[in-house]
Amino acid sequence: MQQLPVTDLAAWLADDSRPKPQVLDVREEREWEVCHLAGSLHMPMNTVPARLGELDPGRPLVCVCHHGGRSMQVAIFLERNGFDDVYNLAGGVDAWALQVDGTMARY
Repeated sequence: MQQLPVTDLAAWLADDSRPKPQVLDVREEREWEVCHLAGSLHMPMNTVPARLGELDPGRPLVCVCHHGGRSMQVAIFLERNGFDDVYNLAGGVDAWALQVDGTMARY
């Protein structure tokens, strides 16, 4: 599992020559409703084991939460369950709001 700075994810998502990663948001519903990255898949942390089949182990996967702690735990879990190309979004959606998208709501 690698730490991925928010500016690197923004560049990756903007690069049409590069395959897009799956962006997995593991926050709770109330957090998701405040803000989230466009196109991300919402899967609260406690539902990930039961929903593994919704994820493609052949694609890069970026795990996201508020600050990066929960998503790091999920990224480690995913690696232990056959996902090889897993990233943790360093600083989470809070860092994204501060460094990439100043219009994103913060909490």
